[in-house]
Amino acid sequence: MKKWLIPIDGKMIKTFYTARPYETKIGQVIQCISDVKNWEDELKHSTARFVILGVPEDIGVRANLGRAGAHSAFKAMLRSFLSMQDNDFLKSDNILLLGEIEVSDLMENSKKLDTKNKQDIQTLRTFVEELDRRVVAVLKVIFKYNKIPIIIGGGHNNSYPIIRAYTELYSVPINIINCDAHSDLRPMEGRHSGNAFRYAMEEGRIQRYHILGFHEQYTSQSVWEYIQQKPVTYYSYEDMFIREKLSFKEALLNSVDLLGQSPCGIELDMDSITNVPASARTSSGISPIDARKYIYFCSNKLNCVYLHLTEAAPETAHLRADYKTGKLLAYLTCDFIKAIHEKSNAITR
Repeated sequence: MKKWLIPIDGKMIKTFYTARPYETKIGQVIQCISDVKNWEDELKHSTARFVILGVPEDIGVRANLGRAGAHSAFKAMLRSFLSMQDNDFLKSDNILLLGEIEVSDLMENSKKLDTKNKQDIQTLRTFVEELDRRVVAVLKVIFKYNKIPIIIGGGHNNSYPIIRAYTELYSVPINIINCDAHSDLRPMEGRHSGNAFRYAMEEGRIQRYHILGFHEQYTSQSVWEYIQQKPVTYYSYEDMFIREKLSFKEALLNSVDLLGQSPCGIELDMDSITNVPASARTSSGISPIDARKYIYFCSNKLNCVYLHLTEAAPETAHLRADYKTGKLLAYLTCDFIKAIHEKSNAITR
């Protein structure tokens, strides 16, 4: 069976950073795959606790009639992350940069498809189903060896195969917390970035789904009615920042209390952050600092089994390249790793 992974080896890693005297970059210390044909065996025997995986696609976003560009997030993140310092604040020898999901064939075949054409939309959605199978295959291997994956890039469609991989492997539903301007609970009309959690919920893969910061006027009435019938809890953006029923910090505290210590996936849609280039860029979102606090706090308090940073689009038709987005993704990744390390150290002390 084809494994659907393109590993990143040490030679490739060196293309993402520049070495400097008297400094040690993360790229110089991070673990990687040395034998691409036996990546699963290397993963099994790796001492790394965290595994970084990219999904360089925007097929799911386009299948949801969104703006392309999410394929560029993973490489942008690596340029910043691998150039950061390895030091006492973050020892990166506990991280394995695994590689990226093989999507080049799907991306190439999707280029000729027009989202104004109904048949082309359905074809895109069949491509997403194939992408699901590939993500499930790779994530199952990562979860099987008790690693914590950090998945970067692509659309929010990839949440479904991540959840599916975990729940198929362990035969238990999972909790999800998602900081997002949208609920991604749209109807099951074919797979796309707007209905990952609907598919997972209808298949019994989610125990509790908690949405933080969804925008009320980007939630359809039918989805709103669905939310009220399912094990979905939420704090809307308007509740926190407009009506000020509770602060963002209070919402975070309440959120972790609601979710408890069952296995939990942490999701962050980058379109929830003000002016970050994304498939659905917003002018009224949370701040980058709030996003970092969300990742750190939830990772430190919850029983986290994965992190998914999605929908960032550093390269779009309107913006050639945005390096600040890659740096923000790198910061969020560091915050996640530090939070779990600090939690582990507190338990062992």
